[in-house]
Amino acid sequence: MTDAFKNTPPAPEDKGAMTAENIGAALAGESQASQKYLAFADVADAEGYPNVARLFRAVAYAESMHARNHLSVLGKIGTTTENLKAAWGGETFEIDEMYPAYDAVAKLQENQSAQTSIRYALKAELDHQGIYDSTLKGVEGRNDLDAKPVRVCPICGHTVIGDAPDECPQCGTAAEYFREF
Repeated sequence: MTDAFKNTPPAPEDKGAMTAENIGAALAGESQASQKYLAFADVADAEGYPNVARLFRAVAYAESMHARNHLSVLGKIGTTTENLKAAWGGETFEIDEMYPAYDAVAKLQENQSAQTSIRYALKAELDHQGIYDSTLKGVEGRNDLDAKPVRVCPICGHTVIGDAPDECPQCGTAAEYFREF
């Protein structure tokens, strides 16, 4: 490994409001591309193209690295405590403002699929907010999160620490399908 590869993203610089705005837009675009390519990979797998799926996952990883670099340049990566507080704040915004507003529009336009997607996300954001809150308290007391698995429903995103429920309370998915982290 050479000195040129330090395994660290670019450092933040407070220079240029327009540049910061552009990097923020690039962060959003790269994040969306990463997620889109992961979804494309699942389709390729389902259609019997495992090597196309592998390509999509590799490029999704690259897009994710771009997004991470942009996040670093914007100065939005801090200590674990700062990151937990930022994550909690993001979940709170989604719970209190973003998803209720989006749901109101989906209801007005009678878009049932959007309402379901929003409901799933909002319920999962509540899970995340609670998990971040308790985790932050542990980190502030210099304690790591328990070594229990984190399990996520692959349909609605319901997230639990420890055992998955027999059936997801949000969408009914069986415990055996939850993804373990």
